[in-house]
Amino acid sequence: MSRVRALLAKDLADLRQNPGVFVPAVLTSCIALALPFIVAIVVPAVFGEGLADSGDLDLAREMYRTRPAARALDADGAIQAWVFERFLVLLALSPVAASMSVAAYSVIGEKQARTLEPLLATPITTVELVAAKVLASFVPALTLAAAVFGCYLAGIQVFARPGVARTLLAPQPLAVMLLLTPLASLASLQLAVCASARANDARSAQQIGSLIVLPLGGLLVLQLMGAFELTAMTLMAMAIGLAALNAALMWISVVVFDRESILTRWK
Repeated sequence: MSRVRALLAKDLADLRQNPGVFVPAVLTSCIALALPFIVAIVVPAVFGEGLADSGDLDLAREMYRTRPAARALDADGAIQAWVFERFLVLLALSPVAASMSVAAYSVIGEKQARTLEPLLATPITTVELVAAKVLASFVPALTLAAAVFGCYLAGIQVFARPGVARTLLAPQPLAVMLLLTPLASLASLQLAVCASARANDARSAQQIGSLIVLPLGGLLVLQLMGAFELTAMTLMAMAIGLAALNAALMWISVVVFDRESILTRWK
């Protein structure tokens, strides 16, 4: 663990000297934060029509039925709570973007700087090396996810109807942010690390890692269409599936990080 901590500290120090690697994640965060407020706050204000006046009372009734915290809300507030909860999935894209860019940079950046080969020649094991690279990407991703969620709740508290922010502190919304988001981020960064072991540029590795974005985007669309509901059982099944995927990807990462192959191929 001391070697993992040392390598992790070194990677985090390198990232602080290269803040540009976080630009894709910051841009994605801004878009993810803006969209639900545009849908739930800006559009009704521009057209002078409340959400409940547009014929969406069924959404309010659904919130009243499934969320005890929503029973104190009016119809507009319940629909706002429905919109903001559905867009939680979109917030997961922010740490995923951070994971991909940081994970790709942590490996390929070292290759381009000619510092990976000396590292591979040290006594550090492949498992320790991969664990440190994964953690170096995972820590910034979790930090970004916490910051984005905090800004999301603060914005809802300021701009939405009173009490809407409390509905996002229920177990189910919190499970999306505290369980699914970290697992999705971990899967994306491990895909990026696997690709970085064979790719020659960070862009290729990020494209592989972006495969996680596709199911997240599809999940958001299905929820907005009313064709899919994130129930407690669904969240548990998705969490178990992502945990199994992460375990498999960790094994693949260790196998792909063949030290001799990387030393000879990346000359």
